Amino acid sequence: MATQKQSVVVLAPAKLNLSLDVVGLLPNGYHNLDMVMQTIDLYERLTLRRSQDLILRMPGSFVPVNEKNTAYKAALAFFNYTGLLAGAEIVIQKRVPVRAGMAGGSADAAGVLVGLNELYGARLSMSELCAIGAGIGADVPFALMGGTCRVQGVGDFLKPLPPCPDCWFVVVMPNVGISTPEAFKRYDTMGSPVHPDCEKQEQAVRAADLAAVCAAAGNALEHCSGAKETPAICEKLNAHGAVTSLMTGSGAAVFGVFDREEAAQAAAQALRQEYSQVYFARPVRGGARVVSVRTSKTPRTTPQT
Repeated sequence: MATQKQSVVVLAPAKLNLSLDVVGLLPNGYHNLDMVMQTIDLYERLTLRRSQDLILRMPGSFVPVNEKNTAYKAALAFFNYTGLLAGAEIVIQKRVPVRAGMAGGSADAAGVLVGLNELYGARLSMSELCAIGAGIGADVPFALMGGTCRVQGVGDFLKPLPPCPDCWFVVVMPNVGISTPEAFKRYDTMGSPVHPDCEKQEQAVRAADLAAVCAAAGNALEHCSGAKETPAICEKLNAHGAVTSLMTGSGAAVFGVFDREEAAQAAAQALRQEYSQVYFARPVRGGARVVSVRTSKTPRTTPQT
């Protein structure tokens, strides 16, 4: 009897931008970015099972389940790249807020790529997975790599950094999300008074200096995001002891960085009185990963002579 993998479970973490700067426009019209990104222990949970068809389910989520979904795109891209004539039933329990700037959709895509790679024993390298992921979305390569990274270009240049200094995050999702294309359109019109020093922040990460990491934090999109609640949330997080607070990505989620767990827990409890989506999180190393595999035994086929 041969053993065959029947299903896998993958955890794919959300990300926060410890810094985000817009440093210009690229020839293709996309914005040239410079960022320091961090994965956190807020996960999308994906279960992938062998199937002849491609089936995607997101129970309890209002995210459309169609050909435009990043998870669906990732599955098609994987099968196209490998040439495997197969399918999968993919069930995603979403926990990362939508339109938050936390790369939930990219985490889903990364989780699908990692999961299918394991399920079908394709043995694709990380560089191959990242190349496939880059065709799906700008944040997918980072969602695969995870940890702490300096990310440049449109998300296609990744430099792994040492782990982020020990800290705690409190993430608050306002009642209204933000469209990434709209945020960049507003940036093109309004510009930004904020341009964080990502090089200085990288050096602070390398020195394991949390205070310096926070001093160099900033988001060039925060000023023009259109998220009216951001300043008030930052003020509340700072009042509860955050070393710094800022918007992540193109918004709308806001997070505070804390150097004491007790202060972070108290801040999370206080913000939950006003906001329905408040998350207490820690930095994690690595991106989407397989956490369990189920196998079954299948009869070996004997070649006919």
